[in-house]
Amino acid sequence: MVGKDFDLYERELWAGRAPAYERGFARLTRYLAGPLLDAAGVTGGTRFLDVGTGPGFVSREAVGRGAEVSAMDAEASMAETARRNVPGLDVRVAVLPEVPFEDGSFDAVAGNFVINHVGDPGAAIGELRRVLRPGGGLALSCWAMPGSGALGIVREAIEQAGVAWPDDIPESPFVEYGEAVAFRQLVADAGLADVAVEEVTWEHVVDPEEWWETGALSRVGTNGVIVGRQDPETVALIKDAYDTIIADYGVEGGKVALPAHALLASGVR
Repeated sequence: MVGKDFDLYERELWAGRAPAYERGFARLTRYLAGPLLDAAGVTGGTRFLDVGTGPGFVSREAVGRGAEVSAMDAEASMAETARRNVPGLDVRVAVLPEVPFEDGSFDAVAGNFVINHVGDPGAAIGELRRVLRPGGGLALSCWAMPGSGALGIVREAIEQAGVAWPDDIPESPFVEYGEAVAFRQLVADAGLADVAVEEVTWEHVVDPEEWWETGALSRVGTNGVIVGRQDPETVALIKDAYDTIIADYGVEGGKVALPAHALLASGVR
């Protein structure tokens, strides 16, 4: 029941949010597009499925490598954005664990920060394995938990402002897998072999006001939903806390360098 409640919440959360996501968080997550494709073994001629394509940045890089690319996303506005960014891309609208392709259709499958957005991660990975050919590669990225830096600053500001976690927002079923050992076991339990998990860190350099707008005011992600529910006085308190926290990450030119910490899992069918 928890997984189903979370899936319903996710559909409401992301409905129509593609433009806002593309302006903000997608610029953070695209850092892993290259490493993700490397981990899945995507090269020229590879039949590749990009799961949770979002704005299509992973698909675009795969096309640039000469791969034969298909993609899917649970949100129609994301699929439309991916088609705009990658002309001619075959994009299906489908909600994991549904994967609308035949068994063994792909040489490689990858999902960039999507497995943490499904109600039953194990079932989803099992379906991704199904559409891989024997010997094909799977690669999945997720945020390392607990979130910090780029992922956690707005959340920390919300907490400092005294705003409680809303009772109607379910916690992600993936939260227990946001560390290397558990993530590796999850992928292995779904039937993948030679599973490895790499920890990846980078810095996201951005204007702090832009990050506030895209991470708190645009209603992208749960932090944005929580901020969007507050009255103006409480939003101002959250913003004051945010300004104090993010000042510690300042670099030249008035921007901030926000640390990001993710996990990249790979395996073979």
